Amino acid sequence: MRSWAILLLSLVGTFIIDQSIKQMFLDGYYYASSCIDFELHFNKGVAFSMFAFLGDYLKWLQLLMVLLLIVIAFKEKFLSNYPLAMGFLLGGAIGNLYDRFTHGAVVDYVAWHCGFRFAVFNYADIAIDLAVAFIALSLFLKSRKDKSR
Repeated sequence: MRSWAILLLSLVGTFIIDQSIKQMFLDGYYYASSCIDFELHFNKGVAFSMFAFLGDYLKWLQLLMVLLLIVIAFKEKFLSNYPLAMGFLLGGAIGNLYDRFTHGAVVDYVAWHCGFRFAVFNYADIAIDLAVAFIALSLFLKSRKDKSR
């Protein structure tokens, strides 16, 4: 029961924080510096604008992928074994999916350009990346521990 509460709170918290920050940029917030610009961008694709050519089909494909992720996570017990990470992952995924259905694209706003140009991203992307890294590291350490026995 405790793990489900952690999952739900981290999922809802991630979604609310993500959408609140995005709303600031939709309302016109802008800040530029020598390395990072905080400015509104609409990404019609996925990472690095890949698959933008899919247009409106991309949101349905992403919805299917999120549902598949939930099924796999439930089956593999990721939801109960990694509730905080899965809350971040699902909260970020649902936040970006919500953007696709309400704005026709994902709302991005962090544009890194210090030394090189990087993809423009948002809080949901960071939450997803941290969740995946945490789960991967946990699985790696568990496999090393199991091998040492």
